[in-house]
Amino acid sequence: MIRVTIIGSGNVAQHLINAFDEAFDIELVQVLVRDKSSAINIVESDKLIDNYSHLKDTDVIIISVSDNAIAEVSSKIPKLNALVVHTSGSVAMSVNHKNKKGVFYPLQTFSKSKSLKFSTIPILIETENKNDFQLLEQVANAISINVQKANSEQRKALHVAAVFVCNFVNHLYQIGNEICDENNLSFDILKPLIDETANKVMELSPREAQTGPAKRKDTETINAHLEFLKDENLKEIYKVLTKSIIDDGKKL
Repeated sequence: MIRVTIIGSGNVAQHLINAFDEAFDIELVQVLVRDKSSAINIVESDKLIDNYSHLKDTDVIIISVSDNAIAEVSSKIPKLNALVVHTSGSVAMSVNHKNKKGVFYPLQTFSKSKSLKFSTIPILIETENKNDFQLLEQVANAISINVQKANSEQRKALHVAAVFVCNFVNHLYQIGNEICDENNLSFDILKPLIDETANKVMELSPREAQTGPAKRKDTETINAHLEFLKDENLKEIYKVLTKSIIDDGKKL
């Protein structure tokens, strides 16, 4: 049985807590949070702590906090035998200076209100030495069937790519939602289109799946769309993305 501690109570931390609770080979020993009330509904009260001096020396300590807080949290952890890892895609492993270090990065978008099948989520891991890697690999394999080794530069590249395919795309959904609202239309009308677009890239490359006026170089439709958009910011977004699609077509 591998003994694990989690520091944090945000989106990723809460999903990890649930995943480890269901894992046969993992014992979730402690969850360290700033405010115990933030995690009281997802973990037993006797496992909750709010003081770094109360940390037990478990096998692995997972720092699951915002990227800009990782260094500060790491500095507060006393010198232990535990392997201390963080869950960030963009922060280097070297941010932890005091203990054995590593990275445990689940590549997924997390919301507290949306349940996930954790076993399908890719987990990218990195450590300084082979023994620590084997330990972290065991932890990852306990909750996921998709575990891969990735160094800090590879994780950074994946994190940037993930921002494009997830965060930016979701923001475009929000823009589409607002356009629908402003014209007394339901965003639900677009959901079959969203489903088909997402499903296509499971079978085709994104370049092969690309359609639309920019792909066709349909300047008449493009200009009509720009005339329809009154918000200058939305016009600029439309122009930038249209140009990017047209420029990509020139690479063929």
